[in-house]
Amino acid sequence: MSKLIQGQTGEWEVVIGLEAHAQIVSDAKLFSGAATSFGAEPNTQVSTVDAAFPGMLPVINRHCVEQAVKTGLGLKARINLVSVFDRKNYFYADLPAGYQISQYKSPIVGKGELMLSMADGEMRRIGITRLHLEQDAGKSLHDRHPALTYVDLNRAGVGLMEIVSEPDLRSAEEAGAYLRKLRSILRYLGTCDGNMEEGSLRCDCNVSVRRPGAELGTRTEIKNVNSVRFVMQAIDYEARRQVAILEDGGSVIQETRLFDPHRSETRPMRTKENDYDYRYFPDPDLLPLELDAAWVESVRRSLPELPDAKKARFVSELGLTPYDADVLVAEKSHADYFETVAKGRNARLAAHWVSVELVGALNEIGAGIDTSPISPAALGQLLDLIEDRTISGRIAKDVFAVMLETGQGAVALVEERGLRQVTDNDAIASAIDAVFAAHADKVAEYRSGKDKLYGFFVGQVMKAMGGKANPGLLNELLKNKLTR
Repeated sequence: MSKLIQGQTGEWEVVIGLEAHAQIVSDAKLFSGAATSFGAEPNTQVSTVDAAFPGMLPVINRHCVEQAVKTGLGLKARINLVSVFDRKNYFYADLPAGYQISQYKSPIVGKGELMLSMADGEMRRIGITRLHLEQDAGKSLHDRHPALTYVDLNRAGVGLMEIVSEPDLRSAEEAGAYLRKLRSILRYLGTCDGNMEEGSLRCDCNVSVRRPGAELGTRTEIKNVNSVRFVMQAIDYEARRQVAILEDGGSVIQETRLFDPHRSETRPMRTKENDYDYRYFPDPDLLPLELDAAWVESVRRSLPELPDAKKARFVSELGLTPYDADVLVAEKSHADYFETVAKGRNARLAAHWVSVELVGALNEIGAGIDTSPISPAALGQLLDLIEDRTISGRIAKDVFAVMLETGQGAVALVEERGLRQVTDNDAIASAIDAVFAAHADKVAEYRSGKDKLYGFFVGQVMKAMGGKANPGLLNELLKNKLTR
């Protein structure tokens, strides 16, 4: 999906790298036992370590380390058995210690990869540079008072995984696909919930432009973008802004920018810092983190089936198209629901009803598949009625709509409302004869060559039979009678 930007003086290529900050699913923070639940009252989940009280020492959370290793393995990355925590020095009001405990030259996870299925069927490999552990800062609140800024330290010390991609992305669309795929993998692994609206997955976008095949241009960084849609909008705007500057004879400044979602534009935040500005040095309160190779292997064996493997199985074993499989595996909850429905049934039919009919209907009512009024067993029951020709596909949609509204089972609804398909040849033939008698002129027109009238006869017979005629039998009998 790589695409070039057409400027006033020719074509330009966009080069993009993303830094995703994924909040680790953990009941406690990275270096303290304070809680991490979202939405708590300000400053109610803060330990003396998080608040940087003098003499307080950090203690590593083993579960957070395991979550990072699990994520690295899920990204097919190298796990470094020895890693080091560093102090990254900078000064914000919501960073009590005046530094952040992070990892710099020796991260816990090294190079990996993430595969993207593009719309044209192409597979794109996006390199992962590294994953490192770090603690989050607090949050400055600027909207509580006209002249004051408040600070909430609930988030301070929460464990983050910073996942850095190689500059392999070439369009806003590819960046969106990458972020969606990364979020899917994190959710499958259970290492980050991926809720961007709650801030548990945030993204920094590094963007530069160049003539196709030229050296890399000067990049800017867009900080803390909190939705896939905004990431794509920010990249698109920033790339075009840089092209306009260069074509006017100017130079792009290496800087950090913010994205304004109301105006769909980026604006300057500060001059971009370099690594030396942070004055990194190993944290003297934390020993190097040493992992046991056998333990890492045990974590590897505990990994669930991930989206790529699940997609391959859906295609090879269940006969789904790559596109349908992609749609289903994007969300683990959708894939799990589908597998329950499809067990022992027509998988392609199940895929259609889950990914198109059910998900579409749930989107309309603002519900998720986990809270669907129709259980997998109930939807499977409906598919059984279609497969054994108890009801037609058209009637099934009517039954489905009632099931969604009432939660009632398909079999009970069909019996209660008398919706069983008519499979009696004589009854269908009688209805056809009645339609022919009422529309003798149209029968004559059809037999004289106006075969487009065929659909008219099907509709009239279905109307006469309340939509319950078996479509296969109806077509067979109708064709025979029209050719006499």
